[in-house]
Amino acid sequence: MMKFLDHPTRNLFFTGKGGVGKTSIACATAVRLADSGKRVLLVSTDPASNLDEVLATPLGHHPTPVPSIPGLSAMNLDPEKSAAEYRERMVGPYRNLLPAAAVASMEEQFSGSCTLEIAAFDEFSRLLGDATATAAFDHVIFDTAPTGHTLRLLTLPSAWSGFMESNTTGTSCLGPLAGLQAQQKLYQDTVHALSDADITTLVLVARPEVTAFREASRTCGELAALGVKNQHLVVNGVFQASDLSDQLAVAMQKRGESAMAAIPDSLRDLPRSLVLLTANGVLGVQALRTLGTVTMTSDDKIVQSPPNFKMPSTLGELMDGLAAPGHGVILAMGKGGVGKTTVAAAVAVGLAERGFRVHLSTTDPAAHLAATIAADALPNLTVSRIDPAAETARYSAEVMTTAGAGLDTQGQALLAEDLRSPCTEEIAVFRAFAAAVAEGSDRFVVLDTAPTGHTILLLDAALAYHREVIRQSSQMPDSVEQLLPRLRDPEYSRVLIVTLPEATPVHEAAQLQRDLRRAEIEPYAWVINQSLLPLTVTDPVLRSRQSYETKFIREVITDCAHRTAIIPWQIEPPVGYQALKQLVSHESEVRDEVKL
Repeated sequence: MMKFLDHPTRNLFFTGKGGVGKTSIACATAVRLADSGKRVLLVSTDPASNLDEVLATPLGHHPTPVPSIPGLSAMNLDPEKSAAEYRERMVGPYRNLLPAAAVASMEEQFSGSCTLEIAAFDEFSRLLGDATATAAFDHVIFDTAPTGHTLRLLTLPSAWSGFMESNTTGTSCLGPLAGLQAQQKLYQDTVHALSDADITTLVLVARPEVTAFREASRTCGELAALGVKNQHLVVNGVFQASDLSDQLAVAMQKRGESAMAAIPDSLRDLPRSLVLLTANGVLGVQALRTLGTVTMTSDDKIVQSPPNFKMPSTLGELMDGLAAPGHGVILAMGKGGVGKTTVAAAVAVGLAERGFRVHLSTTDPAAHLAATIAADALPNLTVSRIDPAAETARYSAEVMTTAGAGLDTQGQALLAEDLRSPCTEEIAVFRAFAAAVAEGSDRFVVLDTAPTGHTILLLDAALAYHREVIRQSSQMPDSVEQLLPRLRDPEYSRVLIVTLPEATPVHEAAQLQRDLRRAEIEPYAWVINQSLLPLTVTDPVLRSRQSYETKFIREVITDCAHRTAIIPWQIEPPVGYQALKQLVSHESEVRDEVKL
């Protein structure tokens, strides 16, 4: 039972580590409130949103009624559309007042990836901070993006407010700040709404896993520091074995119980709701209506014998091809929570075991590479993280010593003011990403990248980055200039698309592949992680989950991937050198055929 629905506040936020089921819980909450007679608006702020699929309703940038659920409307905040509307709102009034060249210059300033973020936030603030924008609804539910992006979204009100207070010229990397300054009261109201416990509840969603609880604990502390203290913990996917002779089922239940017993202190005192693992996924209105209210059992209708198909190879069998060039970049990409960190770390260990020099790094602020490898790293394996704060400080200092060297006092003050913009962080992190990719010329670089939406924005930024750097500095790093050619070179860069054998991860991974192909980047292989299908189980819920997986594994093999590897669900979490080494060994057991 979801206890926060006993006395729901007007605004409900759902956040947590990617893949923990935020969308399912948010949708179930929206359906429950609508069924009780409330008028509900469900909003996704995630660039990788799948509300359309879960609700079986095509959604757009504005509230759309869900036909099967009276009282419920839903929408996706589209960063691209928000940016286009924001850009026109800023530039449009000047079209007939200024020369064409001046208008073109303004449009250029609003063309970078920074504008995407502030535009999406602008729309977010309107929904949360402007009561008239949602006056037609009793409740507004936000299905937020994965943790790192959500924290940035939630901290932007203070960041932009502080920047505007210290900015005296009215310019920034976003162009004229008049539009932002006019919105300052709205942003202040947004901050107030977030921290007002009478109108806003922040629901932390986690799986009964150590890493998910660790991430939820970090989120809990950072949100509390922002004044968002009205929090509720939902533990989603709790498994209870019904067949105690099934060793894997018993192990799965024990792993969850151990994680719950060791829950961080910051979460222990929060009000808590438990949601049991579903047998067949959560798609459709009926599944949403029962989520969190009844004991989940297997569905006899779905436990059928599927057509036979050859099982994918092991991750170890992919290693020969990945190692063949002798150097280059390997990127693990996919929806948050699918196991990119584990796959990246295992591949790095496998390459290092073969004697190659390997650098394992991440651009994902929510990743835990150090915990995954623990203290067992090989001598020729280095592990690092692209730290946004450190990269921003380094980049700002470099710009001041190069572009700022020839400026007078006023010019240096203007440049320093420009660099205080939160957008500078995006540029600095992007440049660090490009530098890491450049290292692949004489070694292997394995990158555990950020969740899908952020990754695509990061790659797209390659095209806009040149304009931004030239505006602040005449220097273009070679690593940036060569980034897209390197990513497009199949002998230099290999993309591994990581997914889970479930509807949403597979379909979002397919969209990622389409986005990559539009950028002329062809994925090397797909990796299906945490699959029950290769294992022998007798527990009815797990048997039902196996059959549920079959459809999506077949979809990957037949419709999506040139190469596919599968990683079975592990009784012990794959943490540390020995466990990661086992994932890339050729001895990993995967059945040749599926016969359920």
